[in-house]
Amino acid sequence: MSEPTIAQKAPYVKEMEPGTYYWCRCGRSKDQPFCDGSHTGTAFSPVVFTIDQKKRVAWCGCKHSKMLPLCDGTHKTL
Repeated sequence: MSEPTIAQKAPYVKEMEPGTYYWCRCGRSKDQPFCDGSHTGTAFSPVVFTIDQKKRVAWCGCKHSKMLPLCDGTHKTL
């Protein structure tokens, strides 16, 4: 499998409402950290993530976290 594009070397920290979100795994989306379909034609697909209550989320921006789609600090070593 090919490597994802690093969208940014920091998390996307956002206040999120309850709902289902599609996190961009390929790093090509113009709507980071969420999928806009830019992965079409690649081996990547979005990660489906459900939030059950309003909260602040640190979405992975580097696409290399071991806790996808959440940031685990991996961007500090890239």
